Amino acid sequence: MIDNASMDTPALVALLAQLLRERQWMMATAESCTGGLIAGACTDLAGSSDWFERGFVTYSNEAKTELLGVDAGLIAAHGAVSEPVARAMAGGAVAHSKAQASVAVTGIAGPAGGSADKPVGTVWFGWSVDGQLRTERRRFDGGRAEVRAATVHHALQTLVQLIRNASR
Repeated sequence: MIDNASMDTPALVALLAQLLRERQWMMATAESCTGGLIAGACTDLAGSSDWFERGFVTYSNEAKTELLGVDAGLIAAHGAVSEPVARAMAGGAVAHSKAQASVAVTGIAGPAGGSADKPVGTVWFGWSVDGQLRTERRRFDGGRAEVRAATVHHALQTLVQLIRNASR
């Protein structure tokens, strides 16, 4: 098995494409703080229409509700950058597409917008793979570009791991 921890983003996308094609699965993205960068990384690979179904850029809270079905009450109670919202985004991306796998990200890329309990660099991830949801909170250092790049890489790296671990 190939270790994907040291792979660059294009190599991760190529591996992701291989895994999705083997299973005849499609994927979708639900992105807030990355503004479509994950979808962009995926569709940079020629032939991605074989496995990339769609991407939702849901930067505003209203977009999360309208496009992904995230309950506005979840956002009001927990904030957009939270585990319940990341989970709902990942589930919503699958529910509103023909995908079997999704990744969702919601975070604070900076340089402003952070707080004591949610500092700049905080990102909540959600993944849905073959009906199983998983979430994770990470904090990345650096400026806006570095936080967003690290978010894209971690989102794809973990999606590859989860698909590898999913039953065929």
